[in-house]
Amino acid sequence: MFKKILIANRGEIACRVIRSAKAMGIKTVAVYSDADDGAVHMKMADEAVHIGPAAAAESYLIIEKIIDACKQTGAEAVHPGYGFLSENQAFADALDAAGIAFIGPGKLAIASMGDKIASKKLAKDAGVNTVPGHMGLIDDAEHAVKISGEIGYPVMIKASAGGGGKGMRIAYNDEEAREGFQSAKNEAISSFGDDRIFIEKFVVDPRHIEIQILADKHGNCLYLGERECSIQRRHQKVIEEAPSPFLDEALRKAMGEQAVALAKEVDYHSAGTVEFIVGSDRNFYFLEMNTRLQVEHPVTEYITGIDLVEQMIRVANGEKLTMTQDDITLTGWAVESRLYAEDPYRNFLPSIGRLSRYKIPKGDNVRVDTGVTEGSEITMFYDPMIAKLVTYGPTRMEAIDEMSRALDAYEVKGISHNINFLNAVCNHPRFRSGNLTTGFIAEEYPEGFHGAPLSDETYDKLVALAVLIHLRHKSRSLEGVVAETARKWVVTEGKEKSFAISAEDAKGGIDIEIGDHVVAVRSKWRPGKRRIKAKVNGQPIIAQITLKNGVISLTHGGAVLDLAVRRPKAAKLAELMPVKEAADMSKFLLCPMPGMVVSVNVAEGDEVKAGQALAVVEAMKMENILRAEQDAVVSKVKAGAGDVLAVDEVILEFE
Repeated sequence: MFKKILIANRGEIACRVIRSAKAMGIKTVAVYSDADDGAVHMKMADEAVHIGPAAAAESYLIIEKIIDACKQTGAEAVHPGYGFLSENQAFADALDAAGIAFIGPGKLAIASMGDKIASKKLAKDAGVNTVPGHMGLIDDAEHAVKISGEIGYPVMIKASAGGGGKGMRIAYNDEEAREGFQSAKNEAISSFGDDRIFIEKFVVDPRHIEIQILADKHGNCLYLGERECSIQRRHQKVIEEAPSPFLDEALRKAMGEQAVALAKEVDYHSAGTVEFIVGSDRNFYFLEMNTRLQVEHPVTEYITGIDLVEQMIRVANGEKLTMTQDDITLTGWAVESRLYAEDPYRNFLPSIGRLSRYKIPKGDNVRVDTGVTEGSEITMFYDPMIAKLVTYGPTRMEAIDEMSRALDAYEVKGISHNINFLNAVCNHPRFRSGNLTTGFIAEEYPEGFHGAPLSDETYDKLVALAVLIHLRHKSRSLEGVVAETARKWVVTEGKEKSFAISAEDAKGGIDIEIGDHVVAVRSKWRPGKRRIKAKVNGQPIIAQITLKNGVISLTHGGAVLDLAVRRPKAAKLAELMPVKEAADMSKFLLCPMPGMVVSVNVAEGDEVKAGQALAVVEAMKMENILRAEQDAVVSKVKAGAGDVLAVDEVILEFE
């Protein structure tokens, strides 16, 4: 067995690989850029080597620097994680030439399957159903428009070396094909160092279901069930689960056997994933093969009991698999949510900053794969995913309920994040029913995300929590809070809602009369805690707490409820307070996120039309096209290509 391996990656996946290696008694080497100096993964490893500036193209993507780090430390093998160099044939070749083992598949598999164009040609030649498309390289934007028209809109424009939603665009017309080609090409070179693009038909209302395979160097290849990955935004997976609620055993077997046949065709060894588009008619089409560990691999580990990282290391060391296909059983259900540094209330724009608070949920059926800790800095240079939250249950509903509870308990402050959105999806009736397609998010949140709806019952529970919090703040005691303060109160939600309540002391909490019913809340919460665990009418509930200017903000189930608890006289006076009007910013184009300006497409004096592309800003390896909201004339250009801007910095002014 290897004595020392190097992990050519960062963040949560580097930490994940290090954990398995340590459990196997293998020493580990981390690599880090300027931006990652002091990061969790470099502290977890036995050694750490600095490899360059913050930009991935100058550090994590430089093959020679990874090879040099191996030579400096005596690492015998390299695990690439996912992204970066994980599917780069030149990297595998360089390691081979240096006598360093690659913890991944052979060069034939990487060359034929890691390249999305070559993999589709091979699959088609092998008789595997593939989505119609143009498998040749695209010369330029006009060539992309021509091919898109021939295939028929809508089309998917994809980076050949892509993955993780990078370098992918859907186009519904010529203009979108032209713009999508250029953005996909730019993202591809930035993320993968490879700007080749191909185009295929976009299948409407598909499910995205993938098969996990595991193969050794002795001709053994198994499939480890499937993962449902249909909950996606901008083609990047958000929530995954295993198994799929759509598959039966016959379809699982058919897809699994096809995945294995394809893997054997390229002499595959290591863990890998064959992705399929599955229609409502249960026909499935080969999409691509990822010759690496997947982000969502933990859900497969939960239901099979197999450590995929350990198996990858053993296979790379030449060991035979110790299991057969008959040994693979799927037990229970697992769900994974990807925690992103982004603001779902602002169209999921990336967020950067320091984690002023970071407390992960705990539990026997809860797993958190993360690469940050309290005080960590989230930068603009890398993917915005900062953690994966995985939960398990004997049934799908139990796994989803466990996920919702864990999301309620996850404390993240200092940056914007998507926890509320994840929780809203988990509690969405359509998600819970299993009626999923890759269009779920676009269909269910067509106007963007504005918070989860609250039932009347949940609303009353949160009111009860707010009253308890307020009274304990005033009395500074856990018992007798009503006797020390007052019985009658008014609860207000902004200017929209106001109602009277009364409270009575009770052992372990208080009883609150709201309208014609009583809500009993019991909790050990005390002032200073930012999360409240309670039982309301005997049912457990968890909520996050933010106190500001006399308002108690409670976050639960994907919803945020701002409540003020006041004495009746104070409530009447509060009604007289004026509401501050927001400033009119319609004459400015503001940078919606921290990022670098890629281009400004207009000049001073230009007339622009609503919907016209004005500028492109890159953040966290994704390009964002900023468009005019209305017809206008550009009066000033305040930023240019290469400028690094903060949130709401002015790019353009209009007359």
